Amino acid sequence: MKHWQIDQMDWDAFDATKVNPDILAVVKAASVVERNARDYTLYLKNVFHDDSGFSDAALNWAEEEVQHGDALGKWAMLADPGWNYVEAFDKYREAYKIDTEVSASIRGSRTGELIARCMVETGTSSFYTALADATEEPVLKAVCKQIAADEYRHFKLFYDNMHRYLEREKLGRWFRLRIALSRLMEGEDDELATAFYITNGERFSSYDHKSCIAAYMARALSFYRQRHLDRVTAMILKTSGLTPHSRMQQWLARGLHALISWKQKSFARQLVSQA
Repeated sequence: MKHWQIDQMDWDAFDATKVNPDILAVVKAASVVERNARDYTLYLKNVFHDDSGFSDAALNWAEEEVQHGDALGKWAMLADPGWNYVEAFDKYREAYKIDTEVSASIRGSRTGELIARCMVETGTSSFYTALADATEEPVLKAVCKQIAADEYRHFKLFYDNMHRYLEREKLGRWFRLRIALSRLMEGEDDELATAFYITNGERFSSYDHKSCIAAYMARALSFYRQRHLDRVTAMILKTSGLTPHSRMQQWLARGLHALISWKQKSFARQLVSQA
């Protein structure tokens, strides 16, 4: 069951004067990525082919993710009436595909797969929280808060199932941490770069991964503040079986904030050099 419906949002409260062009560009990209969740469900159903309970939960997860895309897409079309969310998604589906025809997780185990999913939800819950804090547009702020709450519940879904498989597969804490950190580092792959290119195509003459990911990351990373990364690192350590609120977590949070600040500035400089 969905915890909210798109029609329940107060769309009449939309204020065009408070639309930030950089936030709009990122929201457009996020909308098509979110809507693509059904492909990931096919992948998960194949990995967990004999676990009907989890497969059913994954189907419900996907429908909520699709709703996230639809809500963000609706907002983006209010902010930019000349942009078509459905057409953009169709183009994105043609340009970016994941391999759903698998029989086992690319992470090496089902526990590893669920750790990776926990990290995706960690990233998205923190991202939409940061986006809600960054925007002054009231409708987007409300939508992002709803999505962030969903993503945190999704984290719990994958976290609880991870522990169920951990009892069988016995992955050690540091091995789990390695999987978690490696999944977080995959944020600069073609998924987001392609989404930004497709949804903001007027900015580019052709697709180039380096320039497209720089255009996305220079904007998206600018929304993060230390408080957002405090939560991220706590969730990383919790997933890995380490103490979430500890000196290690504080050190990791400060380090992650410094890394993200450096990367954001690096991507921004890259954009300037390409202009």
